[in-house]
Amino acid sequence: MSDPHRLRRLAAGSSLLVTPVLYIAGVVIDPALRQGGGDTTGVYGRFPEQVSVSATLLHWSWVLLVPGIIGMIHLVRRRHVLLGHIVGAVALLGVVNFSALMLSDFVYSTLERAMPPAVGAKLADEALADPGATFGFQIPGFAGLVALLLLGLVLAADRQVPWWAPVAMLAGVFTAPIFPIGTVVGGVLFLAGSGAMGLRMLRMSQQEWNGVSAQPAAVADGKHASTR
Repeated sequence: MSDPHRLRRLAAGSSLLVTPVLYIAGVVIDPALRQGGGDTTGVYGRFPEQVSVSATLLHWSWVLLVPGIIGMIHLVRRRHVLLGHIVGAVALLGVVNFSALMLSDFVYSTLERAMPPAVGAKLADEALADPGATFGFQIPGFAGLVALLLLGLVLAADRQVPWWAPVAMLAGVFTAPIFPIGTVVGGVLFLAGSGAMGLRMLRMSQQEWNGVSAQPAAVADGKHASTR
């Protein structure tokens, strides 16, 4: 376990397996999403404990995606290298912004308990409608998800991951909050897509991960043997 290259591979692959589990758990515990539509005003104020657990799980689902994205960028080495690194950087910035947005759940919960729920929810809506929140957090967050899809497709073009994996992963992120059917379908898609890429990393040989071909060494050994 002292090999830093192996540790990075294990961290990247494991994060892609853990992230969807935390994300789906956060969605299921969220009282407003679990309501399945309709007017959710006051829901966060009535269930502050559930909001706290849900927002924390969702926060960490985005944070723990960072090692996985770094691992995906690491595997971009043969085709579309520049594109892969650009969209990888955008994806990293995007998940960080989505992580920060989870604080808004605590804001809604607190304001809906500190004042009439409709007033508190309206005040929170106004805060999140601020241009700084829109252009500094929300738009970069969604841009990061698109970039994550493109990064996965770059890896698919390089035959590092199956082409369907990044598509399933992103589809799962967007459909899981649609409770309950979307949560089931989206959860399966997210787990399948992210899990396929994570398992691919975990099952790689260390030479594959490092981008080192075994062939030159074999050839060199053959030449060395022929000179004896």
